[in-house]
Amino acid sequence: MEQKQRLTPPALKGRGAVTNDDSRRFNLPSRDADGDWLDERDALGDASGKLRTQVTVESPKSILSFNTSPDIPFDRSINAYRGCEHGCVYCYARPTHAYHDLSPGLDFETRLFAKPNAAQLLRDTLAKPTYRPAAIAIGTNTDPYQPIEKRYNITHQILEVMLETRHPVGITTKSNRVIDDREILAELAALNLSAVAISVTTLDRKIARLLEPRAPSPAKRLQAVKDLRALGIPVHVNIAPVIPAITDHELEALVAAAADHDAQSVSVIPVRLPHEVAPLFEQWLEAHFPDRKNKVMHIIESLRSGKKNDPNFHSRMKGQGPWAELLHHRLSLAVRKNGLGKAKFSLRTDLFQRPIVRGSQMELF
Repeated sequence: MEQKQRLTPPALKGRGAVTNDDSRRFNLPSRDADGDWLDERDALGDASGKLRTQVTVESPKSILSFNTSPDIPFDRSINAYRGCEHGCVYCYARPTHAYHDLSPGLDFETRLFAKPNAAQLLRDTLAKPTYRPAAIAIGTNTDPYQPIEKRYNITHQILEVMLETRHPVGITTKSNRVIDDREILAELAALNLSAVAISVTTLDRKIARLLEPRAPSPAKRLQAVKDLRALGIPVHVNIAPVIPAITDHELEALVAAAADHDAQSVSVIPVRLPHEVAPLFEQWLEAHFPDRKNKVMHIIESLRSGKKNDPNFHSRMKGQGPWAELLHHRLSLAVRKNGLGKAKFSLRTDLFQRPIVRGSQMELF
């Protein structure tokens, strides 16, 4: 019997994932791209592959997520959106779409969820007598300044609550759209209540377009670093993820560029491939860098104790082995050479003012 051969379809222009396979972790059926489908797509001039972004409004009952991880410097976070139109093929948040019976592939970057009631939920949470302030991280899962923020304005509304309550906040993004909130971030920064981390993966625009097809260019992100620093806002550059044999050779140049644009500190994170991200990333390599695929995956496995991913605390963010040690040693040398500091921002919590919830008796006073 002839064995069915699984084909990797060609990449879609403007999208990161190559396929839209369903997750198999929950025994969901998987969709295969067979030869007939590929023939039809070619005959239609790729028209069948053009995907439109869809947004579903979500109304959660809570907005703060708490964690006890020793690997990250915060214990609470907000994610205003699920899925991300930036389409970064390496995104570790992709597997979360499987919980919605959606594909971590193309569905993750085309079928998005927005939470318009996030700011009100946050006000309600901060108003509780039992709430104790600590820095809230925004953008830890999906980008708070992805394109749909312009339409929904959710991140901006959250920052308005932060300013009103004098609550500390840290933002992680790979978008220069953070500049749209520069005034409110500057007001917070003047009180030592805000810091921004901007991710830059590569200086090569062509590589960036393949890795992060709908994210702003590296040059725009670096300019955002400079513009925010000019307003007194603390800014950190996160060189993440570092991809072996694809972007790792740029480390020193990226550190120098961060310093040239007035960043205060820099860090690195080797690429992580949890759950469905691993096969998606391998398909991406097959589509764009077939000659390097084996080398890239071999180095990644050497970083992750012989596996494609290492979920363990203390090692998952740093990697292990000689390649990881060399990467961090190179970073240390580059940081010293460029006069950058350590990635530490101590935001104040003593200015916190509990909000008054509309409709409460406290409004009478």
